[in-house]
Amino acid sequence: MYEQLDLGRQLYLFLDCDALSEARQALLRSVHSHQYVPLYIDTPVAELADVGPAIFQLNSSNDPAVDSLIDSPESNWGWLASTETSALDGLVKHWRDRLVVGQRPQQALYRFHDNRILARALSHLQANELPGYLGPIASLCCWQGSQWMVQGNPAPGDHPVPAEPAWLNLPDNETNALILQDNLHRYLVAEHTEAYSQLALAYEPSNWLKEQLSQARTWGWNAPEQLHLLITQSLYAPDNRLPEKWQPNIGETSQAHFERLRDELKFWRGDA
Repeated sequence: MYEQLDLGRQLYLFLDCDALSEARQALLRSVHSHQYVPLYIDTPVAELADVGPAIFQLNSSNDPAVDSLIDSPESNWGWLASTETSALDGLVKHWRDRLVVGQRPQQALYRFHDNRILARALSHLQANELPGYLGPIASLCCWQGSQWMVQGNPAPGDHPVPAEPAWLNLPDNETNALILQDNLHRYLVAEHTEAYSQLALAYEPSNWLKEQLSQARTWGWNAPEQLHLLITQSLYAPDNRLPEKWQPNIGETSQAHFERLRDELKFWRGDA
């Protein structure tokens, strides 16, 4: 941070506000209103703006709220960046353009504010792919699981989204599984609080989630709606385990297996 300031650059902090609401409030007390932008505002997910990521333009390198985050990198709170000149509006536009990926109805949010997602992308991208990914950012710093990493941008500026973004075509690895498990944990805490709390009395939630994801891989259930069905039905099943009848039939494809169980549930709920 000192090095970037010595170069005359502007500092920014990308924060996962959903996981660190207290950190957001602390940062809001140290910046002016025009130095803070919730990134989901004016996007298709504007209703999530209060719990979505935000960019803070930092006034200095001496901020107790920032120091507290730097002292706890394992919380995966986000990352730091710098630009050649003040470019908050440019940063906001750049990442909003890269926020929603896929085509309807198979769309998803790209979690660029997650330092694990960012570090994984940077470890695979070629130098000529960095400008399209980082845009106005001149340099960034993020936690990479065991150490801090710094990455420069060879050509900071306004770059369009490539037709086939390289950062969306990375090989699968263990980091992906950990991020998915973390996201499912947050979802269940927020949307199925009571049932998930009851489960925690009998099982270690992280181990239970690992078992469910292992089952999903065995069945070939990778789509969001498939994972949602498996996780929620397991959560409310007796002993938080799906009954034997949920197993696929002989010769049944993963999609046919999913559609059969989904339609059975609709029937018994009276939705069909």
